[in-house]
Amino acid sequence: MTLRIPALLSAAAFGALAVAPVQAQQPASEWRTVEADNLLIIDTAHGRVLAELAPGAAPLHVARIRELTNQGFYDGLKFHRVIEDFMAQTGDPQGTGQGSSELPDVQGEFVFRRAPGGFFSVGPHPNGGQMGVVGVLPVHTQPDAQAMINADMKVPATGQFCPGVLGMARASSPNSANSQFFIMTGRRDQLNGAYTPFGRVVSGLAAVRALKAGAAAADGAVSDDPDVMTRVRIASSLPEAERPSVRVMDTRAPAFAALVEQTRTARGAQFNVCDIEIPAQVEG
Repeated sequence: MTLRIPALLSAAAFGALAVAPVQAQQPASEWRTVEADNLLIIDTAHGRVLAELAPGAAPLHVARIRELTNQGFYDGLKFHRVIEDFMAQTGDPQGTGQGSSELPDVQGEFVFRRAPGGFFSVGPHPNGGQMGVVGVLPVHTQPDAQAMINADMKVPATGQFCPGVLGMARASSPNSANSQFFIMTGRRDQLNGAYTPFGRVVSGLAAVRALKAGAAAADGAVSDDPDVMTRVRIASSLPEAERPSVRVMDTRAPAFAALVEQTRTARGAQFNVCDIEIPAQVEG
């Protein structure tokens, strides 16, 4: 169960921009707290990875991740396929890329319907529609005004596979995702609309990038001594005293708009929604 894509694109072409820190402390209203039920905690030898799940975009996949995590299924599993500047894949109990859980496969959720509001547009997409952010998930979507002519008063949105985005691995069938998932460390437009994104790293992406890559850089063959997920938990399953508290900059706040413009100015004509790194504050 692997990702099948064309040859890798260069890191120089799609490297994420290191955005300068936002100056000074922002008022509390500029931030929102990640709900404990949507906070995925992955511990590794290289550090802790915190990701916000996106049930609004992929409810079936988020439910599967929560179920397996709460079973302890992911504890000790290998990062069996790691390709530098692309992604790190895990979630296979066999550690070979061929295994899965005993649960039934999950139907693909490549496009979701979103209600107006809560979307920050960063500009038009070359093929129509808007690029922007919903929560922490980068998306390609129709503008809010389009909802007025749709029966369900919603518009379609497709998550974008930018650095930090979590996606479900699958076989050739679009409905074959099960337990394996991957964490993006680069940008890959080829995956958009073909795989299900279900969340995004809000802290600890450096730990993902430090994972041992496979011996064959082109296909991410399993290394002789792969890194593992030592422990994986949903924050809500932990005693309150043990839960990390994570706040992310609210994309509806003026500070976020200022950050986007700062990034746009720095990137110029190369600006893309994947260049936007959403600031986070972590306690515990």
